[in-house]
Amino acid sequence: MKLKELQDAMIAAMKAKDKFRKDAIADLVSAVKKKGIDAGCREDIPDDMAVEAILKEIKTVKEQIDTCPADRTELLADYKKKYEIMSEFAPKMLSAEEVAAILNEKFADVLATKNKGQIMKAVMGELKGKADGKVINQVVAELTK
Repeated sequence: MKLKELQDAMIAAMKAKDKFRKDAIADLVSAVKKKGIDAGCREDIPDDMAVEAILKEIKTVKEQIDTCPADRTELLADYKKKYEIMSEFAPKMLSAEEVAAILNEKFADVLATKNKGQIMKAVMGELKGKADGKVINQVVAELTK
């Protein structure tokens, strides 16, 4: 996901006078820009860095949904709507079955050790940004039983 694509989507939301959508996308744009500035590449932000920032923002909103009191229905609805909008810009995540297939195919030798920490260390470099960490952890736990 390129920063330019996010900015174009934000401009489209502005033209459509969809303030909520614009604000949600603006949060993503600012997160990507901040990550770029922190890394010292203000002008030319790599796509993988942009994806990382987007996933972090989505994770934050997901945590807001999970921790929001049930009686705050209006706030919860806003968080869910924001999560849906932001999820449009996230890369497609691998399912548990796809993660298991990759682990069995590429990391069979590490899986044989049954050392969960060692497996996670080897796998996370390959699957970071492609699959949710919780899903990876769950699959590794099942395979090391």
